Amino acid sequence: MAERKPNWLKVRAPGGERYTKIKARARQLKLHTVCEEAHCPNVGECWGGGTATFMVMGGICTRGCRFCAVTTRRTGMPLDPDEPANVASGIAELELDYVVVTSVDRDDLPDQGSGHFASCIREIRAAAPKTLVEVLIPDFRGRTDLLQTVFDARPDVIAHNIECVRRLTPTVRDPRAGYDQSLKVLADLKTMGADRLTKSSIMVGVGETEEEVIATMGDLRAVGCNFLTIGQYLRPTGKHLAVAEFITPETFARYQQIGEQLGFAYVASGPLVRSSYKAGEFFISQYLRNKRSTEDALEAHP
Repeated sequence: MAERKPNWLKVRAPGGERYTKIKARARQLKLHTVCEEAHCPNVGECWGGGTATFMVMGGICTRGCRFCAVTTRRTGMPLDPDEPANVASGIAELELDYVVVTSVDRDDLPDQGSGHFASCIREIRAAAPKTLVEVLIPDFRGRTDLLQTVFDARPDVIAHNIECVRRLTPTVRDPRAGYDQSLKVLADLKTMGADRLTKSSIMVGVGETEEEVIATMGDLRAVGCNFLTIGQYLRPTGKHLAVAEFITPETFARYQQIGEQLGFAYVASGPLVRSSYKAGEFFISQYLRNKRSTEDALEAHP
């Protein structure tokens, strides 16, 4: 197993005025960011560029994927009814350009947290109308009614991660997750509205082959997925899934080229890329703003 990190995975310690401001204010407002809690290597770049990822609905997940360090129990934390408004207020105060709202899995809740997601989106829209909103959602056990709840709140981008290739899904992910179930989530979102932008992520270095990664990219494009991130799996602790291989930057560059050839509007592929990634979100921001300008022009001159 490959556990010694190569040089290309080393990053500078985060810093800068905007990073420091966001870190201090997020703590004062008791906002939970995946950027810090997941020890994301890109936190300095993202916060310095005005993007951040917030985790709602507590820090206890009802699933036990082998790659994830989040605490797992059958029942999660009680929902805070004030959390959507507090998150929105913090985003407005920090003047963030692009935010991602994500959560743990909440199989213990009747609506699996879909209503809480929708509340967060609506509150952010009201408090920070210029901020672009992406949600990174669980699979909701494939229930289309719960997906519809999130869809109807109209986030700019809806992301759901397939995580890994088909063959390794039973080894890497919780038994309640599934490769085909994740594809169905992305397909159902496009059925609800073909113009809604969707996004997914593949984690590599867990034992997959290049052919399997390319096949997964093809499966995501087949359900209309617009944006893709591909990044290196890093083992959070010795109790988690071991790293099978550190993928080279050259291979990541090849994956990006292949993904673009398959028709993704954008592919962020690199050793330090994560599902929420500032460079990708900058592209998506420009993509969305250009899309809105085109739509406004068509309305003005039908």
